[in-house]
Amino acid sequence: MSSNNKVLVAMSGGVDSSVAAVLLKEQGYDIVGITMKTWDYAASGGNRKETGCCSLDSINDARAVAVALDFPHYIIDIRDEFGTFVIDNFVEEYMAGRTPNPCVLCNTHIKWTALLKRADQLGCDFIATGHYARVRKENDRFIVSTGEDKNKDQSYALWGLSQSSLARSIFPLGSHKKIDIKLKAKKLGFEELANKPESYEICFIPDNDYRGFLKRKVNGVAEKLKNGEFILESGEVVGTHEGYPFYTIGQRKGLGVALGYPVYVSEIKSSENKVVLSPLDKLSQRSMKVGKLNFIKYPFLPDQNARLMTTIRYNDEGHYAVVTQENDTLLANFEEPVFAIAPGQSAVFYEGDDVVCGGIIER
Repeated sequence: MSSNNKVLVAMSGGVDSSVAAVLLKEQGYDIVGITMKTWDYAASGGNRKETGCCSLDSINDARAVAVALDFPHYIIDIRDEFGTFVIDNFVEEYMAGRTPNPCVLCNTHIKWTALLKRADQLGCDFIATGHYARVRKENDRFIVSTGEDKNKDQSYALWGLSQSSLARSIFPLGSHKKIDIKLKAKKLGFEELANKPESYEICFIPDNDYRGFLKRKVNGVAEKLKNGEFILESGEVVGTHEGYPFYTIGQRKGLGVALGYPVYVSEIKSSENKVVLSPLDKLSQRSMKVGKLNFIKYPFLPDQNARLMTTIRYNDEGHYAVVTQENDTLLANFEEPVFAIAPGQSAVFYEGDDVVCGGIIER
């Protein structure tokens, strides 16, 4: 271990980040805990009790772990930074007919920036999180790779991190299984944390009602989009929709269209206020274009026509593609058709367990 051993640990109040702090302390690191207040759910007009990493209960849970393990704990308020960048982007992308991934954006532009800033203020050499991923240095590059627990792997959400951010990042859970992390928490007396249900919602939409969130945030704009047309690829009008931002590529349920056969959202034409519906066999593509790239394992694509495992959404099992670089974009040609590729989502390219690069799907 480096002699520079002071680590700022991001603590959400959940079992993962709590045990990450435990593991680092056991390894001899000098620990400082920090919890970030990113969002106030009441400000969104939601009517469900606030839950997740920003709730008072979660903040108290994080502090209780710090007290039990005898290390300092701080709370920082980054709601202004988070709201201006992450939430505004979330709304803008849906209004443009795309499907954003706010967690990737937050990690890349908000959380790591906030953590590193506070790490410097507190004299910490590194920052650590409870992500199930690994990072190592090889050939002067800091490389993100998948976590040991493939069912919990979170490398997908980290593709946007810069080399300077990765150089100071530690992922203590990368070589552990989730079940072992829960067992360790129980052995340490953190039974309640170990049994705490996991949240899979977007942190600023804990009721998972993104339609309601958009309606409140766009100040009536969505209401003006009502009565737009559902159309087939031929252009035939087959119904009216409730506002194109409320639909995602691959969606089948909730369309309110009966054609005698199943149809899915295949395209969103935001400029025309139209949503295109297609049968299942039209929802798969053999290629996609990816922009806003960030290279991790290499400074650029090592080989034209590289065969890489490619994921197009979180928890995607992956699909092999032949990838070529065209200036600042990648073109991926899949070996087999891939279902519901959604513009605005992240695409991440892997060489074995290593993240080569990632970017935003353009088409």
